Amino acid sequence: MTTPRTEQDLLLLGLRDRWYPLCPSSHVRSGELTRLDRAGEELLLWRDSSGVVHVQEDRCPHRAARLSMGVHMGDRIACNYHGVQLDGDGVVASVPGSPGCALEGRRALRTFPAEEHAGAIFAWFGSDEDAEPTPLQVPAPIGGGEWDNFLCYVEWDASYLLSLDNLLDPMHGAFLHRNSHTMYTGKREAAFQIRDTDTGFVFEKTDQRGVNFDWSEWIDTGGLQSVTLDIPYPATAGPGGPFTIVACVTAINEQQHAGFFWRCRKVSGWERDSWRFLYKNRIEARHWQVLEQDRAMAEGMPDDAWARENLYQHDIALVRLRRVLRAEAKRQATAAAARAERKPARAAAR
Repeated sequence: MTTPRTEQDLLLLGLRDRWYPLCPSSHVRSGELTRLDRAGEELLLWRDSSGVVHVQEDRCPHRAARLSMGVHMGDRIACNYHGVQLDGDGVVASVPGSPGCALEGRRALRTFPAEEHAGAIFAWFGSDEDAEPTPLQVPAPIGGGEWDNFLCYVEWDASYLLSLDNLLDPMHGAFLHRNSHTMYTGKREAAFQIRDTDTGFVFEKTDQRGVNFDWSEWIDTGGLQSVTLDIPYPATAGPGGPFTIVACVTAINEQQHAGFFWRCRKVSGWERDSWRFLYKNRIEARHWQVLEQDRAMAEGMPDDAWARENLYQHDIALVRLRRVLRAEAKRQATAAAARAERKPARAAAR
């Protein structure tokens, strides 16, 4: 079990009992061992002989050596230090140096439930590693069917919280991205409102829709946190109307994060073919330019930015989300402390 985290840890590294995207699926290749830090956890990712991805703690249960420095054996991995072999469920399959020892047959390696969707690997970070995860429900635009998408993946030297601030700030589109091919029109002043939903809230301009970056939606299904927004497209961008962005951000550590930005359109048949061609040949480079503007702004924010802000009406969604995250972090930290106190009592009773 991971050491219980404080409220501040949970706020800066990500809540528990949530699914987080870790990396694009292409980053974990067959026959290789991939090392990642995500949400405060040190992880090993690998695929078995059937191509199924496994996400485990990068720590051998024998002497805590890095399993990512080990050997891929098809359906097992072997620690390079003493040869201890483990399967995809975290069970010690063999201890070559001491056959039959008590470690063999034991589930001794923390293993995170993992799934792949829309070109990305997701893992469940539970507060209780033995509890079943909440089913992963990805937003409809990256769920397939009538929707098509492209994944833009980034790693930025900034807290993931700054990316959430940016995504829930529609007004910056008319300023920071004013030279974009999609965000050069519309008013440069607006009033906003928050509209509650079953899974979060929508933050929207009250007097403009479908012109610029005019709204964004915070979604927390109890399993996955994401932000969805629409950007209007000119007719020259092909069929499908506005394009939708589904965004998820995952902390790497307190000062870095991974960002997943799916560019989505509701297209099928020849329209899908047309959209995909136009995206790869004309639009994708422009999207990266917009992301680069966001990256420069996020990475340039001072460490004490939150402490020295003077917020106004355009920032009510930021305030709302920060309160939501902090309240849940406090609840989880309190629950973790209570579990830690009960453990010694149970051990003494035995």
